[in-house]
Amino acid sequence: MSHPVDTLPPYEPALPRAIDHNRHLPASAPLQWLADGWRDLWTRPALSLAFGIGVTLVSYGVVFAMFTIGWAQILFPALAGFLVIGPLLATGLYVKSRSLGLGEQPSFLSMLLPRGGMHLLFVGAVLMSLMLVWVRAAVLLYALFFGWRPFPGFDQIPSMLLTTSPGLWLLIVGTLVGGLFAAFSFAIGAFSIPLVLDRHCDAFSGMGLSLSFVSNNMPATLVWAALVVGLVLVSVATGLVGLIIIFPLLGHATWHAYVAVRGE
Repeated sequence: MSHPVDTLPPYEPALPRAIDHNRHLPASAPLQWLADGWRDLWTRPALSLAFGIGVTLVSYGVVFAMFTIGWAQILFPALAGFLVIGPLLATGLYVKSRSLGLGEQPSFLSMLLPRGGMHLLFVGAVLMSLMLVWVRAAVLLYALFFGWRPFPGFDQIPSMLLTTSPGLWLLIVGTLVGGLFAAFSFAIGAFSIPLVLDRHCDAFSGMGLSLSFVSNNMPATLVWAALVVGLVLVSVATGLVGLIIIFPLLGHATWHAYVAVRGE
């Protein structure tokens, strides 16, 4: 007597399938993000310009303090570290762009006190720690190649870096180390705070998703990173005055970058 063969259910993987975060964004997409950010900047501009003025004044205070206490040698690493903590400082600008996108009226109070609680603070703490480690690494690299030699002053930096063997090696190794810090910081910080604000993610999930968004949309995010660095350099070239406009522009544009990589 034959017994019917039991039909086995189809195989189901133990883990869920990976989610595809590739939005197939063109490399030109950041130009639209900047255009959208420019529109948000000039919608109730006083709110955005207040953030730009505040960040500019704080930057002047930090630079003045560095020269006063004799830390001028870490000015350039500190300026580079500004790119790391920039997403945290721009949190209120994300709130404004999100409110405008929802058809709501943003307020200065909601921008100063965004929802997100401890998760926002934790992301900020991670970014601040990365900046401090970056600055410390720059000091250690200088000591590695120049020993106890005092910082020669800004007027001597070009000749020190370009005409001496230790200077050339410091330039090469410092660029590589700084590049690693910059790439990692950008990947985890680019969209983590918008994710906490919009999707109420915890800090670790936000940083992980940000890393996935960046790595899966490399053509657009690489161009975006280059634009951010370029505009910050323009701000430095203007004696930081350009931050009054450029900082809120980048903040609002970052929100639109997040919306693009988030999808629906």
